[in-house]
Amino acid sequence: MTSTAPSPRPPARLAGLDGMRAIAVLLVVVYHLFPPAVLPGGFVGVDVFFVISGFLITSLLLREHISTGRVALGHFWQRRARRLVPALAVVVAVCSALAWIVGGDVLVDLDDQVLGAATFSYNWVSVAGGGGYFAAATPELFRNFWSLAVEEQFYVLWPLIFPLFLLLPRARARTAAAIALAAASAVWMGVVVAGGGDVTRAYFGTDTHAFGLLLGVGLAFLLAPLLRVTDAAPAALVATTSDGARGPHWRTVPGGAPLAARPRWVDSRVARRVTGAAGVLALAGLVALAMVPQTASTATFPGALLAASLLSAIAIVAGVWPGSWFGRAIDVRPMRWIGDRSYGIYLWHWPLLVLAVAAFAPDATVATAPVWIGLGVLAATAAASALSLRYVETPVRRHGFRASMRMLATRLQGGPGARLRTVGVALSGALVLAGAGAAIAVSPDETSAEAAVEAGRAALEKALREAPAPIAPTPSATDTATPAATDITGDQISAVGDSVMLASAGGLVERLPGIDVDAEVSRSMWAAPEIVGDLDATGRLRPYVVVALGTNGAVDPSTLEQLADTVGPKRNLVLVNAYAPRDWIPGVNAELAAFAEDHRNVIVADWSGAIAPHEDLLAADRIHPGAAGGRIFADTVAAAVDEIADERREYAAARADRLAEILSADLTP
Repeated sequence: MTSTAPSPRPPARLAGLDGMRAIAVLLVVVYHLFPPAVLPGGFVGVDVFFVISGFLITSLLLREHISTGRVALGHFWQRRARRLVPALAVVVAVCSALAWIVGGDVLVDLDDQVLGAATFSYNWVSVAGGGGYFAAATPELFRNFWSLAVEEQFYVLWPLIFPLFLLLPRARARTAAAIALAAASAVWMGVVVAGGGDVTRAYFGTDTHAFGLLLGVGLAFLLAPLLRVTDAAPAALVATTSDGARGPHWRTVPGGAPLAARPRWVDSRVARRVTGAAGVLALAGLVALAMVPQTASTATFPGALLAASLLSAIAIVAGVWPGSWFGRAIDVRPMRWIGDRSYGIYLWHWPLLVLAVAAFAPDATVATAPVWIGLGVLAATAAASALSLRYVETPVRRHGFRASMRMLATRLQGGPGARLRTVGVALSGALVLAGAGAAIAVSPDETSAEAAVEAGRAALEKALREAPAPIAPTPSATDTATPAATDITGDQISAVGDSVMLASAGGLVERLPGIDVDAEVSRSMWAAPEIVGDLDATGRLRPYVVVALGTNGAVDPSTLEQLADTVGPKRNLVLVNAYAPRDWIPGVNAELAAFAEDHRNVIVADWSGAIAPHEDLLAADRIHPGAAGGRIFADTVAAAVDEIADERREYAAARADRLAEILSADLTP
């Protein structure tokens, strides 16, 4: 049975989409502003956006094709530019100017970031520059623009490919083609991640993360007959550039079949109830996914992302279904307010968070930002997105770029109040652009922490070139039992550490010439037994072993025991405690102190206590020392080595005295 009622024109706004946009942006914003306990997997909101975009853009193209018989590419891209560029330009200009005021690491690679935003290629620029979405220590100011770049690339390419789909005779065939491409994209992401590839590359890549957009495309084709966005099967497709359209467009040659009527069951009460219930379950599933932390495996990439995309597709079906109660329910006024401003909210929230943390909570990172920072950024984001929609986005969308500028210029011919406001807006804009230009001009290529680490690496390489470290023999019991009563020299020390030690390498080779330093970034204490064991096996392990690996994670007592066993009783172990704005640091330092207390040949070098009064000597991350801080690190290590050497001397002397007493007593008649 089919309905014989006239086919209504599709509504200008499809029900439920504003609510879905609101849900998507809320997931992402909560994930970023209130990490990690609330919604540790809230980044799946981006995939909700992708499905909405693929569905909506394809529905608009189908609607234009039905009403005009063509797709005017120039007009399509012009509409997209009017929608996307104004808010994007304002966010980039304002936040770049604020970054210039804040200074420090928020300026790193700003020139490349602005270039990526301006060319709709931010995802690839970030991947090429080694940026990471899931790294929070030194976040890019405009890191969230990666998803906009993926969508913008889709907006450029999809209208060119869309006519090829129209050559397929039925909606089901078009849907199947889109779903096949989506599956290929998801599989490709899984292959990259399973093969040990960079997770950020898989997440940022347009090729590996297009499945949400393509699922939206397939959904639009599938629902086209239900929404009356349908067409006759075209006999042919030709490209034209005439009849007043801006730029090229695609036109079908007439000759297809008449529009199909909508099945009557679509409008039944049962269908509405079933789709509504499915929508509720889909939203519950999205929230559940957002509460699951991500892992660097195929379970998340693409597992959780693909699940979020499929649930989003179900929710969209429930929302746009004819007569749906679900669409009206999620389009309540507060959700529509958020949905209308979701683009601006997404743009503003991340750069404002990065700036707020740098300016007001320098000891924190965006992943450990206090709640008051999150609340303040949330309020600022809501205000900025509302102002942007009213005074920037809406005028340009309605009137275009040039007409909006002419309207602003005509205000200069109005009354004194209008002229004053216009001049104020112009001067403010000029100041913002000047600040943004200054920020781009002084943008460094590396963070202060990276600069400190590289300086340490260079100092270490120079020391090795000038005086290669000798191979140290395994010490005998006699060698370490009665050391000479002088300061320990560098050629008796093996040092194993992370990026903090590497940044301090210049101070170490200056204070302890001949020291053998083995330090690399991102090491943790778990690696210590193996590294020290390799040094021992190759004959490079010296009488004094310094280990500084407490910065990058918790310390397990069993790992320390294994390390002490590897060092052995004939050597001395110096454990350097840690200083960093990380929640595990107090536990690490307590564990090291307790271990040293229970082991005679182990001592703690108190780097935390030594550097705490001199935070100004650390990089902006409050972790890595500069040159002066590195000298404090070296002095702390040297003092600890000398202290444990003194303890060994005192212990050896006490044993000798005790032995002499015993022998003297035995020889006395």
